[in-house]
Amino acid sequence: MIKKLLLSAILVAFFFNVFSQAIQSPEKFLGYKLGDQFTPHYKVVEYFKYIAQVSKNVKLLQYGSTNEGRPLLAMFIASDENIGKLEDIRQNNLRLAGLETVTAASGNTVKTTTLAGTTNSPVICWLSYNVHGNEPSSSEASMATLYDLVDPSNTRVAAYLKNTVVVIDPCLNPDGRERYLNFYNSVKGATPDANPASREHAEPWPGGRVNHYYFDLNRDWAWQTQKETQARLALFSQWLPEVHVDYHEQGYNAPYYFAPAAEPMHKVITPWQREFQTTIGKNNAKYFDQNGWLYFTKQEFDLLYPSYGDTYPLYNGSIGMTYEQGGISAGLAVLTRTGDTLKLADRIAHHHSTSLSTLETVSANAQKLLEQFKKFYDNSRSNPPGEYKTYVIKNDNIDKVNALTKTLDRNGIQYGFGLNATVSGYNYITGKTEQFTAGANDLVINAYQPKSVLLNVLLEPKTFMTDSNTYDITAWSLAYAYGLKAYGVKESFKPASPTIALAAKQQVLVNTHAYAYVSTWQSVNDVKFLAALLKAGIKVRYSEKPFDAAGKKFAAGTLLITRAGNDRADFDQRVAQIATSLNQDLTPLMSGFVDKGYDLGSDVIRYIHQPHVLLVAGDAVSSEGMGEIWHFFEQQIGYPVSLVRYQDLNRAKLGDFDVVIFPDGYYDDFPSDKLQSWVRDGGKLIALQNAVAELVDKKGFLIKRKEDKKDDKADAKTKPQPVKLYDDRDRDALRSSVPGAIYKLNLDNTHPLGFGLPPYYYSIKLSDDVYDFLGDDGWNVGTIKGNGYVAGFVGQKSKDKIKDGLLLGVQSMGRGTVVYMVDDPIFRSFWENGKLLFSNAVFMVGQ
Repeated sequence: MIKKLLLSAILVAFFFNVFSQAIQSPEKFLGYKLGDQFTPHYKVVEYFKYIAQVSKNVKLLQYGSTNEGRPLLAMFIASDENIGKLEDIRQNNLRLAGLETVTAASGNTVKTTTLAGTTNSPVICWLSYNVHGNEPSSSEASMATLYDLVDPSNTRVAAYLKNTVVVIDPCLNPDGRERYLNFYNSVKGATPDANPASREHAEPWPGGRVNHYYFDLNRDWAWQTQKETQARLALFSQWLPEVHVDYHEQGYNAPYYFAPAAEPMHKVITPWQREFQTTIGKNNAKYFDQNGWLYFTKQEFDLLYPSYGDTYPLYNGSIGMTYEQGGISAGLAVLTRTGDTLKLADRIAHHHSTSLSTLETVSANAQKLLEQFKKFYDNSRSNPPGEYKTYVIKNDNIDKVNALTKTLDRNGIQYGFGLNATVSGYNYITGKTEQFTAGANDLVINAYQPKSVLLNVLLEPKTFMTDSNTYDITAWSLAYAYGLKAYGVKESFKPASPTIALAAKQQVLVNTHAYAYVSTWQSVNDVKFLAALLKAGIKVRYSEKPFDAAGKKFAAGTLLITRAGNDRADFDQRVAQIATSLNQDLTPLMSGFVDKGYDLGSDVIRYIHQPHVLLVAGDAVSSEGMGEIWHFFEQQIGYPVSLVRYQDLNRAKLGDFDVVIFPDGYYDDFPSDKLQSWVRDGGKLIALQNAVAELVDKKGFLIKRKEDKKDDKADAKTKPQPVKLYDDRDRDALRSSVPGAIYKLNLDNTHPLGFGLPPYYYSIKLSDDVYDFLGDDGWNVGTIKGNGYVAGFVGQKSKDKIKDGLLLGVQSMGRGTVVYMVDDPIFRSFWENGKLLFSNAVFMVGQ
């Protein structure tokens, strides 16, 4: 009997060993060697599914899908001992962060207890590949890395899994990757053409970098405006890995980049997080040195802007890093400026090497990583960073506050409502510390919580910078982004209520015999309501002046849905249905005779013509600038927009459109004679950013560049100029740099472009463009008088220039209108403050 059992065990072990050894490499599975051709996304998915079927050490999860329906995957790899304990490991990790709690009631007392985690547990290392679609080598490397982790003969890598759980996301941006691959495969020859001038190295617009809506997903981690990011961060937040690596490619002439990162680093980044980046970097360098591969560290890629794949994990307690391989537009092979041929196989090898060397370092330091992770969150809860220990957001605009709370929820930031106290705090609007009353409905965010580091970074009014030479924007405070009144309080105050019930709208039942229904106009939700009404064929008006009715005060821009003009049997029912679906608060009016102001039949009550909107796209246009607008119409307000290439405008029937929007771009022959005639005949042209610059000095357009004072020019000529040093060239360039700063504009909110907003507006400036005030035929709606600077880095030359000028203007031209928007009002879709402004330009101006 014993012999039979022994024989059975030997046979089981034999067949299991044979089965394990039969796991196919990517080369065997795909039928070609990695690097010989690009692997379509569906085949990457097939390989990951195949490994999930044949390996007992993995768990594959589809955590979401893209706008074009492609799956988003995460593969969890662990040892025999740990693969069945993944849920326990995940929960323990959240306990280390203080995010696992139990609540128990005893009599009238409710007590919440934070569960303790243990550092005697596997460390979690998360590898994210191919966030930019035209940086495709890392998805190829993800398959090689996965195979190494499941290959039973690879004893070196198997040792890492004894104390490490590895998570591989093979492609964060499948839609962009496929756009690039489809282009490349359609133009490549029988053999790769390494000449950089060949067409296979010149992507057509919009390129593969961005997702379906042309968003840069590597700048969306904190804001989570995109479908892919929302799904990924929901999973990421359930695990909170100790280490996260984001794989990229840069220009093909550059050597490989890995940590440690460059300055500026945000001051909340801990000494340990800095130190371990160096530890990781030295181990990566060891293998690059052995192979004679070039690399660099501590340059260019800083750690400040909070919405990257390296900074966001850092602000959540991880060791977050970016790895950059030279290779954008390199195809399968490209000749570099040094005369070397960079091949896809080389790029894969480099990413594969850093993947394994990073895992090696993580495994060797697993215990320390867990201890420091716990320490990060212990400090977050007991000693939060930053000057302010409580943030109070005035609940003057329920929709904007609710929009902010959605962002806080997605980032795991805890909040509540109400203080009912008079306290002293820093006023974000005035820039002064002053007393204020925190009411029962105000949003209150206490900093003593697990996510206090992220909270500090996202809400601090000004971000301290150790170095002004940064890779991205330098100001982003959510109080300004959402256009809300906020206070930073140095003392710790707990909110009276932890729920959001106080912020819910009080739905008013629709009176089926009303003369008219009235809706506010102060948020994107109001814009969605208007869009839904117009699409349903319901006529809508707005008031140019404030008025009082039904015991309420209504501001200029208020929407009016009158029975007059809506001669349909289902009028009341349809309005009520749309309002209920959007949680829109309506006030019924029984008469057109108002208590104060102009009656509903007066000439200040303007009819909103349902606009047919054309959005310019194509080669001349900034794809990201255009994508923001496209996404806003389709995904945020649900209103139709036609996308027309700029080169096709002369063939388009402009008379079919009421509004033409020109995003940021560089346009030849702009505006054409045809376009100018269309405006004069009643069209509305909305120009944004550099499209405004293209209209300067064009006949019929009032926009003029703001010139320096003559005295300043004379002084500059007479002053002795210092001799410039070559080594100072980067610093000298910063004097004219505006990488992304916040400015406060004076806003004429009596003009339709300013409806629903206070008499000021916070704009994020990405350039030092500023224009002269428009003449008598134009309206200077958004202006800087004096210095409107609020936060962020601005070079001194640019700071001297950005004052006493125009940033938002409206001009009448014939029967039409031109709207000038010098800055991007819906920047990366997280700049909530500008979405109503942009909607005013589309729906209100020129009616």
